[in-house]
Amino acid sequence: MTTPETLTAKFWEALHSDRTIMIGLAGVDEGHTRPMTAVTEGKNGPIWLFTTKDATLVTHLSIDTRAIASFVDKGHHLFASIHGRLAISNDPAIIDRLWSPAIASWYDGGKADPNLALLRFDAENAEIWLNENSFLDGIKLLFGGDPKRDAETQVATVTL
Repeated sequence: MTTPETLTAKFWEALHSDRTIMIGLAGVDEGHTRPMTAVTEGKNGPIWLFTTKDATLVTHLSIDTRAIASFVDKGHHLFASIHGRLAISNDPAIIDRLWSPAIASWYDGGKADPNLALLRFDAENAEIWLNENSFLDGIKLLFGGDPKRDAETQVATVTL
C-alpha cells in the first residue's frame, strides 16, 4: 500500500529530476497553462521559475496569485495536479544561487537582464497519482484479477 507520505516524496524526487511543469493562474486567462522549467532546492519547495517581466504569468499576477500546475514524470509513472500561489521574487542572492548555463541561454543580459523575472511557486496541495505497475496490472487482468483495487491505493490528495 502506498501512503500519502510516500507519494509526496516520490513527487518531489520526480520533480527534482524531470523539472518540466505546465503552470498557469487559476483565475486568469481561463486557467491556461504553459510549460516551464521548475528549479527546486532541497527536499521540498518552493518551486522557482525563471521567466520575463512581460510574460503573461507575471503581468497577470496583479489580478490573481492562485496558480495551478500539472506535472508528469518522463516515464509516465507519476502524475500530479498542484495548487498554490505565485509571487515575483527577484532577490539577487536567489537568482545567483539558482543560475545555470541552461537558464543563462535565455537571457542576453545574464543575471542583470532588465526583463528577467524570478517567480516563486509555493505549492500548497496536490493530487498525486502513481502509475508504476501498468504492466503488472495487465497481467493481473489477464488472470482474472482486479487492478482497480490496487489503483485505489496509488492516489492521494496531499498537503505540500
